[in-house]
Amino acid sequence: MATIKPFKGIRPPKELVEKVASRPYDVLNSEEARAEAEGNEMSLYHIIKPEIDFPVGTDEHDERVYAKAAENFQKFQEKGWLVQDSKECYYIYAQTMNGKTQYGLVVGAYVPDYMNGTIKKHELTRRDKEEDRMKHVRVNNANIEPVFFAYQDNAEIDGIVAKYTATAPVYDFIAPNDGFGHKFWVIDNDEDIRRITQIFAGIDSLYIADGHHRSAAAALVGAEKARNNPHHRGDEEYNYFMAVCFPANQLTVIDYNRVVKDLNGLTTEQFLAALERHFTVERKETLYHPQRLHEFALYIDKTWYKLTARPGTYDDNDPIGVLDVTISSKYILDETLGIKDLRSDRRIDFVGGIRGLEELERRVDSGEMRMALALYPVTMRQIMNIADTGNIMPPKTTWFEPKLRSGLVIHKLD
Repeated sequence: MATIKPFKGIRPPKELVEKVASRPYDVLNSEEARAEAEGNEMSLYHIIKPEIDFPVGTDEHDERVYAKAAENFQKFQEKGWLVQDSKECYYIYAQTMNGKTQYGLVVGAYVPDYMNGTIKKHELTRRDKEEDRMKHVRVNNANIEPVFFAYQDNAEIDGIVAKYTATAPVYDFIAPNDGFGHKFWVIDNDEDIRRITQIFAGIDSLYIADGHHRSAAAALVGAEKARNNPHHRGDEEYNYFMAVCFPANQLTVIDYNRVVKDLNGLTTEQFLAALERHFTVERKETLYHPQRLHEFALYIDKTWYKLTARPGTYDDNDPIGVLDVTISSKYILDETLGIKDLRSDRRIDFVGGIRGLEELERRVDSGEMRMALALYPVTMRQIMNIADTGNIMPPKTTWFEPKLRSGLVIHKLD
C-alpha cells in the first residue's frame, strides 16, 4: 500500500513563476541551459545546472559546482524568489500538450516504499548518474526537482482533483521552449488532504514513469539520513521525496528512436539482405511512421523502409519478449550491427520521438550517422506489466512527454 504525505512546498510567487521555472536538468546540456538562463538571475538553472555560473567548459561534477547550487538555492529563498508555504499541502500540476491535459498530484513519496518495491521501477539505473543526483540532494538538503509517477486510475481522486481544477489556478503559463501549458493549484483543505492520504494507502503500487535516477538518488539520500540519525523515528521529512503522481490512463508515452554510426562493415545492400532473415523489408517513397506493434521504420541512404518482424522473433505472452526494443536490440543492433550494450556503445545514440522523424533524417543526411531506426511506442499498460512482474526494460525504451517543469514547487528534507 502506498504511503504519501503533504509537505510545505517552497514555491515562487505567482508573478515570478515564469522566470523561475525551467526544463528538467537532464533534457538539455550546459550550453543550452546557459543560453536559456541568459539575463535571468531567477532561472532555476542556477540551482539545477549551476555550472552555468562558471566559465564555459567547467566540469558539472566539480565540487564547487555542487556548492554553488546550494549557495544559489539559499539566495533564491533570501531574495523571496522561492517562498515556503506555511502549512503542509498537496498540489495539483496540470500539463497540456496538443490539446490533451494530464492532472498530477504533487506528494511526498515514502522512501521505504521505494526500498520495498511498492514504488515500482522498470529501468536499470547507472551508479554514476545516481551519485550525481545524490550529491545534489545532499548539498541542497532538498528535492529541487520532482520525479514522475503513475498510479492506477481512481475515480475519487479524479473527483477531488476536478473540484480544485474548476477554480482559478495559482500558476497558469505557456512554456516558451515547448509551447505546452502548465497550471498549478494548492490543496490546503484538511479534509481533502486527509482523504487523499487515505485513498493512496489503498493503492497497491506507484510506478516510476520518468526519473529513475532522481528517484533512486532521493530515496538513497533519505535512507542515508535515517541511518545517520541516532534518534531516527520514521516520520522525519527526509523519509519522503517529491513526486508528481498521474493516473496511468492520462499519460502519453512516445517513441524513443535509435541512430547508428556505421553498418558494422556491411554495405547497404548486405545490411538490408541481413534484415530479411527476421523482417519483411518494404521500401517507402516518403517518411514513414511505424503504425503498430512489431513494425519499424528504417532510414538509410535517403530512403525509408518499413520493417515488419516475422513470427518467431517476438513472444506476445512475455512482458519483455513482446517489446519492439527487445526485437530490434536482438536482431538488428546485436546480431547484425554488433552493438551488444546500449548503455556503453558509442556507435549508437537515442532520439526522443518529440523531435520527430525529421530529426532522424537530419542526423543521417548530415553524415554524422549511417542509419536510423524508428520504433512504435510502448504503452503504459506494458510498462506496468513489466514493473509488476519484476522485469526491467531494455535501456532507452520509454519517452514521456510533456516533461515536468522544474521550479513550480520544491521539497525540503527538514
